[in-house]
Amino acid sequence: MKSEKIAPLDKKDALLKAEHFCAYQERSHQEVRDKLYSFKLTTPEVEELISQLIENNFLNEERFAIAYANGKFRMKGWGKLKIKQGLKLKRVSPKLIELALRQLDGNEYLGKLKGILEKKDASLKEADTFKRRQKLVNFALSKGYEKDLILDLLTIK
Repeated sequence: MKSEKIAPLDKKDALLKAEHFCAYQERSHQEVRDKLYSFKLTTPEVEELISQLIENNFLNEERFAIAYANGKFRMKGWGKLKIKQGLKLKRVSPKLIELALRQLDGNEYLGKLKGILEKKDASLKEADTFKRRQKLVNFALSKGYEKDLILDLLTIK
C-alpha cells in the first residue's frame, strides 16, 4: 500500500488535488509548485498545471500576498518587516510585497503597535526604566516593527 502513496499522480488527479489545496486557503505560486513536485510531476507538467490554476483563478499571487499580510498583521500582530520577510521566503515578487504592505491601514498599524507595547509593559517586572524601555524596544523589533515607530511611541509615553 505504501508504494501507492509514492507513485506519481497523473496530471488530471494532480490538478484536482492542487485545486483543492488552493481552494482551502490562499497559496503562493511557490507553495503550489512545491506541492505539485511532491506528486512526482515533471517541470513542464508542473508549470502547465500552475498556468491552469492561474487561468481558473485558483491561484493569484496578489490575492495571496494581501491575505498573508492582513492575516499575519491582524492575527499574530506582526509588523511590516516581519511580514515582508515572510513573503520573501514564499518567493513573492518585491512589487507584490510592497502592494500588500500598502494595504495595511496606518492608524490600525500604529494602534496595534501601541497595544503590543502596553501589554508587554504591563507584564515586565523590570524596575530600571532604561532596561525596561530596552526590553520593550527589543520585543517590538522581534515582532517586525520599525525602530523609528517604536521609539516615537515610547517617547510619547
